[in-house]
Amino acid sequence: MMKLKKNTQFGKINFLIISIFFFSINFAPRILASENLEGNFIEIKILDKVSSKNYALKLKIDEEKKFKNLLIKSLKCKNSEFDDNPEITAYLQVKDLTNNNNDEVFVFNGWTFFSSPTINPFDHPVYDIWLTKCY
Repeated sequence: MMKLKKNTQFGKINFLIISIFFFSINFAPRILASENLEGNFIEIKILDKVSSKNYALKLKIDEEKKFKNLLIKSLKCKNSEFDDNPEITAYLQVKDLTNNNNDEVFVFNGWTFFSSPTINPFDHPVYDIWLTKCY
């Protein structure tokens, strides 16, 4: 009877160790991935419609950067947690420095999406902006 009790106790401990092992294998990548969802930098592409030239611009979150007549600021960026269809989003504020109309503070103020830039389009007569990376 004593041997049966020890075997049962040993089996429970083994079951617990194996359960913890499988739990850590299944959920550790998700926990690590969720830590890396928000980034500190974004990368955008800017098309000058007049000259038909593309420019790549790297922005640090919460810092303004001047590009020709635009003042661009990124407030937040986020990578999706889904690997099969990744989505990159960023919150941008863009001012046109040539616009002297005091009523309009930003020419763009909102979320932009890597996979669907037309959801919330940046509408400017000279420039187009696309989000390319968040890291």
